[in-house]
Amino acid sequence: MPNAKDYKKEYKDLYLPKTKPMIIDIPEMYFVSVEGKGNPNVKGGEYQKALGVLYGIQYTIKMSKMGNPPNGYFDYVVPPLEGLWWLENNEEFSPQNKSEYCWISIIRLPEFVDKKVFNWACDEVAKKKNIDTKKAKFIKIKEGLCIQCMHVGSYNDEPKTLKMMDKFIADNNLMKDLSETRRHHEIYLSDPKKTDKSKIKTVLRIPVKKESAARNI
Repeated sequence: MPNAKDYKKEYKDLYLPKTKPMIIDIPEMYFVSVEGKGNPNVKGGEYQKALGVLYGIQYTIKMSKMGNPPNGYFDYVVPPLEGLWWLENNEEFSPQNKSEYCWISIIRLPEFVDKKVFNWACDEVAKKKNIDTKKAKFIKIKEGLCIQCMHVGSYNDEPKTLKMMDKFIADNNLMKDLSETRRHHEIYLSDPKKTDKSKIKTVLRIPVKKESAARNI
């Protein structure tokens, strides 16, 4: 796909950070999303079904080039899967208690996709693939100020990288800014079914604010 837009390569600051924490200001982007709850590893569970919806919609939009593409269409590499994670009791997010996970799974949409194109894709997936797309939403996210870092290794080893990020936050006069609109964010760059656990790459992103700003509220 020599002419296809690859968001990972074009926006390396967003998708390919180093293994040391960094400060970044995340711009506004549009996503296809599905919200749910529960252990993501359950076969045939809510999370697995959500992924089927997300990828079904994404590839329907991408392959619209074969028929009647939307205005402004350009070919693109489907961006990586991302996840916003939290616990209902507001505990610190961690790999434990997976059955209590709340999540919004998302994949970035190309700029030519508007609500009309999105609704068309949902209808096509429901009709041609017999997949229920009622939970799919077209959402806008502007994360703003965040700390992010590349985690290399098992998902269960993420606390090691998160601890390093916590120290970076404290050392830079920052504090976490987690809320209903700002979540623990992960971007999945590896296929865990095809990649050795020790080599899985995951972008970890935590929303923050300056401590001085927080004290002035």
